[in-house]
Amino acid sequence: MKKYNVAVVGATGMVGNKFLEVLAEEKLPVENYYLFASKKSAGKEIDFMGKKHTIIELTEENVLKYKIDVALFSAGGDVSKQFAPIFAKNGILVVDNSSAWRRDPNVPLVVPECNAEDIKWHKNIIANPNCSTIQAMVALKPLHEAFTIKRVIYSTYQAVSGAGVKGFNDLKGGICGEAPQKFPYPIFGNCIPHIDVFLDNGYTKEEDKMVFETKKILNDQNIKVTATCVRVPVYYGHSESINLEFEKPCTLEGVKKVLANAEGVVLQDDVANLVYPMPLTAENKNEVFVGRVRLDDTVESGINMWVVADNIRKGAATNAVQIAKKAMELDVVRNQYEG
Repeated sequence: MKKYNVAVVGATGMVGNKFLEVLAEEKLPVENYYLFASKKSAGKEIDFMGKKHTIIELTEENVLKYKIDVALFSAGGDVSKQFAPIFAKNGILVVDNSSAWRRDPNVPLVVPECNAEDIKWHKNIIANPNCSTIQAMVALKPLHEAFTIKRVIYSTYQAVSGAGVKGFNDLKGGICGEAPQKFPYPIFGNCIPHIDVFLDNGYTKEEDKMVFETKKILNDQNIKVTATCVRVPVYYGHSESINLEFEKPCTLEGVKKVLANAEGVVLQDDVANLVYPMPLTAENKNEVFVGRVRLDDTVESGINMWVVADNIRKGAATNAVQIAKKAMELDVVRNQYEG
């Protein structure tokens, strides 16, 4: 079996640690792992897959020093903009978790359960979508294929870990009455309708990401999409109330059947027994959980549903690892493109 050398860039961060956890479970056909981070972390040793790995400083010299096939990036947009092209021009497939490349028309934006075929046309960079978009797409793609989505209304309830360690600590410290360091207001006992910066049209960048990414991943610019994204006092797991209007007629039974058979979806919908998805039960799971599915009688053909997933796991690490795994299976790690 063909084996690959894989780099993890940003290996010491919150998502980087989750990358390592998922990689240890997936056991991809990998010969060597190289763990990169900033100068501050360089030289530290961490245990990974039964071996001690020394953290390598992320420099161009060190990138070229090792024979790398795939690089999983989770080090922020600025780092990705600087270093992803360096990896790419040397024939290394970059799977980037930041927002740096998502809007580039030459870069595939991939959720493997939805548009794995887009991996084939990569030019050595593939973008991992926004965490809130990823979980929505796993549920929406099969419904789009079955009924053709006309309109989407997202209302998201996003965990503090989506804002990194500082966001996590704001909730943890807020319980003890400490002032927030990341968010503009206390998050403990509160909901903040503000994720990322505000744009001129009154929407936030997070909301704009969901609109753009939904259309790109579903490859349909005609879908009408709007979103309201809210930060809530939950450590892990984004929840989404999604309202869909379809072009084709649907029945409740038909919608549930599609979701029950969809790759990566777990249907938890038995309200008589209080069965529905929650962040607590989705934590550290790879799947996307869907429940509270019901018809929307305000439109001719539409539904409401509740979608939950672990934002750090499926919403970041697992999706990126799945992309790398699929590229290996398709044998397009080193595509025909050359820098």
